[in-house]
Amino acid sequence: MKINFKRVVLGGLIAGLILNLGETLLNEVVLVKQMEETASRLHIERPGTLFIGLAILLTFGLGLTIVLLYALIKVRLGAGIKSALLAGLIVWFAVYVYSGVLTGVAIALNPVFIIIGIGWGLVEYLLAAIIGSSFYKEA
Repeated sequence: MKINFKRVVLGGLIAGLILNLGETLLNEVVLVKQMEETASRLHIERPGTLFIGLAILLTFGLGLTIVLLYALIKVRLGAGIKSALLAGLIVWFAVYVYSGVLTGVAIALNPVFIIIGIGWGLVEYLLAAIIGSSFYKEA
């Protein structure tokens, strides 16, 4: 079966939008006070326009990655939620668990905030994977 890259892009952009909305809520509502305190403690500025623009672009790339991974996994496990959840879990682990724990430890974040972020990311990535992959259809 050929991968339908038009549908990967469609589903990936939708997944990326969900991820970007989730990241905005996490960083600008849920953990905004902790982000400001951490920036102050580290004597750094809060992320500016360049950082935010790059983060948005890369996050859309993660949405595309999730749906492409779904397209590859569904050949082996079949279409549906199981394959979508696996694609979401793989990307969540690579992004949130790996980099979140290492970065959090490196800058001495309170472990509670690391756990909140990882838990939030799990819900966000699984939701994005389920919805984004629902737009994928074979070529």
